[in-house]
Amino acid sequence: MKGEGKMVFFKSKMKWVGLLGIFLSVFSLFTHFLLARYTEGGASHYQASITIFSWRPIFENSDLSPNSPLYTRLWGPVRQLQFLHPQANPGGDYAAPILQTTGFVFVRIRGGFHEIRNSICDVVVIARLFNATLVIPEILSTTSSKGISSEFKSFAYLYNEDQFIAALAKDVTIVKTLPKNLKGARRTKKIPMFRVSSSASPYFYLHNVLPVLNKHSVVELVISDGGCLQTLLPPNLEEYQRLRCRVAFHALTFRLEVQELATKILNRLRARRRPFIAYYPGMTRDALAYYGCGELFQHRRSWMIKRGIVKGNLSVNSAEQRLNGSCPLMPEEIGILLRAYGYSWDTIIYISGGEVFGGQKKLIPLHGMFENIVDRTFLSTGWELSALYGHEANLVDEYQKTRPFFKEEMRRDSWKTSGPRPRPLPPPPARPKYPYNMEGWWGWVAESDNEPESTVTELRMNAHKLLWEAIDYTICVEADVFVPGFDRDGMGRPNFASLVMGHRLYQSAAFKTYRLDRREVVKLLEETRDHLYEANHTWITSVRRHMRKALVEGLAHDSTKSKPQSFLSHPLPECSCSRRGPTETSFHASSPSTQSQVEASLGVTHPCPAWMKGERISQSRDEREEDLDENDSSSSGFFFRHSVGSHGDGEIPNKEDTQMEDQEELEGAER
Repeated sequence: MKGEGKMVFFKSKMKWVGLLGIFLSVFSLFTHFLLARYTEGGASHYQASITIFSWRPIFENSDLSPNSPLYTRLWGPVRQLQFLHPQANPGGDYAAPILQTTGFVFVRIRGGFHEIRNSICDVVVIARLFNATLVIPEILSTTSSKGISSEFKSFAYLYNEDQFIAALAKDVTIVKTLPKNLKGARRTKKIPMFRVSSSASPYFYLHNVLPVLNKHSVVELVISDGGCLQTLLPPNLEEYQRLRCRVAFHALTFRLEVQELATKILNRLRARRRPFIAYYPGMTRDALAYYGCGELFQHRRSWMIKRGIVKGNLSVNSAEQRLNGSCPLMPEEIGILLRAYGYSWDTIIYISGGEVFGGQKKLIPLHGMFENIVDRTFLSTGWELSALYGHEANLVDEYQKTRPFFKEEMRRDSWKTSGPRPRPLPPPPARPKYPYNMEGWWGWVAESDNEPESTVTELRMNAHKLLWEAIDYTICVEADVFVPGFDRDGMGRPNFASLVMGHRLYQSAAFKTYRLDRREVVKLLEETRDHLYEANHTWITSVRRHMRKALVEGLAHDSTKSKPQSFLSHPLPECSCSRRGPTETSFHASSPSTQSQVEASLGVTHPCPAWMKGERISQSRDEREEDLDENDSSSSGFFFRHSVGSHGDGEIPNKEDTQMEDQEELEGAER
């Protein structure tokens, strides 16, 4: 009996020990989870190595030295642009807003991410021009999206309202809502309304809108054209251009939850202390249809022609459009360019932007050339993205879609009740529609000439896209290298990528941004179309020469093509200053190679204030590292991680060979 009692006691004691062990294990996991969730700096490496998200980066060369010539060529700053410094502060004769304003400007904005951003900058300038009080703009992409969380509405769904008001306090008076007496007038639609275009001039506002504002103390502007003020303003309004820069690059900050998630993703990207490339494909269905980049889009193009969006012909030769540089570069082509330039298979590439027409299969060749390809879904969890949206109720669509075979079903029913036999045979079974044929916009192409009305779920998804693009925008601006596949949207205007390039040009002009000439790139690709993965040394040399030129010479193209349509895509020279002193100028006078040409082409004549000139720009032989000699001895066939078998004619060079080749390039440039 004593032995049995001891055994029972021993078993109960073991149970308690087991329970204690389970409790400690759960507590440890919970502690680790909290560290991963709330620790940003110190735990970034920890987050990148455990099950917080699914990405597992693979690197072959883990000790890439920032001082090596190869690193400088691929990731180093563009030294011809290091003299540029952001300068958007107002001049000495710029007065603070007068407390007694002319009235209220109420604005409603419709469009996507880049259209909203352009429009907000314009309405601030208009309010300043009127000396009016600006009401926080209403973003129709969110207010029309029934079902989004009640925590965030309109402007505050995407941007930080308080930061916006505080940052522009010395420029314009901004309030969150209309006064009570004007809210009633708005509900009864008694507020004078103007539908304005992006090409509206200051003259239009001063002679047409301002008198109405003075009379009624309030006007409403409806913007659906990606802006409400012409891009190029007269020289006497240069201060208003700087105001646009202060709005876009300082006042418009995303709300806290978006900033926090974007910072986490950046930390996870940089957890291995490796630079990364941000790539924007730009392959949206509207852009492809607008430029006629495929016969598949004729129905959508016809829809655009009927609404005046497209003024060309319905039938367009897509091959000619591609040769003219009017179509996006395919992900496969971007991958070939990057590999030819020297980026290795283990380079981190972040894919930005929501829609890639054709789906993930279009990215398969790029995945074949680069191992570490990620996007926001790889570097975040589902609950982190859901936290951005807030609490959202389950939706039931108010718009019931028409049953596709309503007439056929009526025929079947009438046949069953059509009286005694003999009677005609029943109609044949309807052709089945499989789910993959109904997904996306092509599901309605054969059924109707009109695009169907958006469902509530689709409207809410459009609001979510604004948040996704805000995250991608932040990461693209901070990336070590940015590569746009296309810089136009479905209306023929500068798109998301153009805004990123403009922001990078303002904030850090020397960061590598490849402004590729698509027409020249297509010519290069066509030269070796049958041997893309077996390119010879001469072709690789031509690609490298073009990509180096694209870092600087592409700015001239943007200033003539993009800037007249979107000031934020090329905010030079109004929002920059030159940090080059007399010593540096005399240094380059002896060798007027490209530096003086760059300064002249950009037109940046404003010297930076004295407090900015403390940091001198190093002038050494490294100044010309961007002009490496094209005589690179790299062999061809380096587009995949391993040898490509019968189709490849070389192996990936080792670290020593690569360094020797780059050193030879550098010495060749010095000679």
